[in-house]
Order: sequence, then structure tokens, then C-alpha cells
Amino acid sequence: MISKGVLQKLYQNQGKSAQEIANIFECSVNKIRYWMEKYSITCRSISEAIYKKNNPNGDPFVIKYPHTLKEGILYGFGLGLYWGEGTKADKCTVRLGNTDPRLVKKFIDFLVKFFSIRRKDLKFSLQLFNDISVTEALRFWKGQIKVNKNQFYKSTITMSVRKGTYREKSRHGVLTVYYHNKKMRDELMRILENKKN
Repeated sequence: MISKGVLQKLYQNQGKSAQEIANIFECSVNKIRYWMEKYSITCRSISEAIYKKNNPNGDPFVIKYPHTLKEGILYGFGLGLYWGEGTKADKCTVRLGNTDPRLVKKFIDFLVKFFSIRRKDLKFSLQLFNDISVTEALRFWKGQIKVNKNQFYKSTITMSVRKGTYREKSRHGVLTVYYHNKKMRDELMRILENKKN
């Protein structure tokens, strides 16, 4: 027999899977699930189980709120950027693309300040026209946002049909920022929805 307290500690507090607990007690997974059902311990969904496995130490972010006028301005600016420029259709990732390094830097500052993420956990991709040097564009963006080359995915190249003002604006391509965490994306969307209401 496995006590409810032990099962709660292993499954809920320590985040172990039913299989890992079965291995500890040298029994079948079905036996663990039987005791979980008996004690009314709710099983994690597949997506929750994957999230737990990928984040064994808990959420890699902590939500903070502004306490000064300066912080409030950055907070509002970051939310506004994501509201207007972010890719909300991506259900698992906080994602935003822009050609302006100043806006991208502000969005990164917003994520670091109010979600306590690590800059090294951010990923980036470049969308470039075929008349832009990939090497030069990469050097430009690395210098602007102060990140490492290994944080960049492979660049996407498209045929150039640019004219006039857009040609000038996109001479270093479109940079997309990614932070892969479904829970944080959901929290950000929740904050946005609350602001709309």
C-alpha cells in the first residue's frame, strides 16, 4: 500500500511521473494510477506532463508588476508591442517580429524585467530578402540586441521586390524574437485580455 501523503509528495510536489513513481516502488504504472484514483489525485494532461518534464524546477519565469512610473511606461510599452506586433496565433510561444531594433530591444527588456526570464533563453530568426547579406544582417542584430550567434535559427530568404521606404526600413531584415513557454504565453494573453476589459 502507498500512502496518500507519499503519493502527493512524489507526484504533485516533486513532479514525478506515474512511471517514475512505479519504478521507485518497483510496481506497475496501473497500480500507481489505481492509488491515485483512490486518493482522488488528478492525473496531469499530456501537455501538462510534457511541460513538467521540460521544466522540472518549476516555471522558468516569475511575473512582476511595475512599481514606478518608469517601470509602468516600459510595462505598457511591452504589452502594447505584443498586442500590436506579437504573433498571438502561436499557442506555445511568445513571439514578436519587427524591423526596428529599438522596438525589439524594448520588448526584450519588458520580458526580462516583468517575467524574469534569462536573455540566453531567447531565440531569434531573421527573414531577409535575397539582396541582403546574411552575415551582415546577423552581425547587425547581434550587436543591437547583445545576444549570441547560437541563439539564432537559420535565416529565411525571400525574393526581393522591395521599393522605396520599405526598402530602407528592412535593409537588415525582419527579426523575430521567440520565448518558448506555453504557460508564459498564456499568462501574457491573460494580462492582455484583462487590459482590454
